[in-house]
Amino acid sequence: MKILKPVLLATVFSLSAGLASAATIGVPSGVYKNDEHHTNVLWSVTHFGLSNYYGRFDKVNITLDLNSDDVQKSKVSATIDPKSVDTNFPGTPNTFNGEIAGSKFFDADKFNTITFKSTDIKLTGDKTGEMTGDLTFHGVTKPVTLKVTFNAALNPSPMTKKPAVGFSATGSIKRTDFGVGALAGPVSDDVQLTIEAEFAPAK
Repeated sequence: MKILKPVLLATVFSLSAGLASAATIGVPSGVYKNDEHHTNVLWSVTHFGLSNYYGRFDKVNITLDLNSDDVQKSKVSATIDPKSVDTNFPGTPNTFNGEIAGSKFFDADKFNTITFKSTDIKLTGDKTGEMTGDLTFHGVTKPVTLKVTFNAALNPSPMTKKPAVGFSATGSIKRTDFGVGALAGPVSDDVQLTIEAEFAPAK
């Protein structure tokens, strides 16, 4: 019993420390904005089952209302310009960007913003969580869940001398759920999402 008691105390302490590190982040609470130079929102679809085809967006604005004492109480909102889609397609000009942004797929003239607003954040590990939110794309709003990894927090960042925090996230949607059904079959209905973002204080 004398041996068991210290072991139990050590176990409780280590679990408590793990939960504390998962629930807190070492930068001040407040409103943060994404660093556009270190932000990537990528999407990918399978092409005839032969390869995964990737695209990205050049204009992405993300606001993180961070509660550093309890990250589950944080909020995230994002706005993406669908006309900023970049497919890295060969040729000058890149006419494929316009095709993807056009009426066949994104119909960006009619639906000129893609938005995401978080509704719930749950921790799943020391540095992992799930963030559910409402995604509005192509005029349709549906809940989407992203798996999020907390990468690091620096206070201060050696580059900006200000607090900085970085996250990675992955998820998937079915594009037909949002009314984008062109070429479904040869081009997969499932769209994989990969997000990398660094944040700095808004002010």
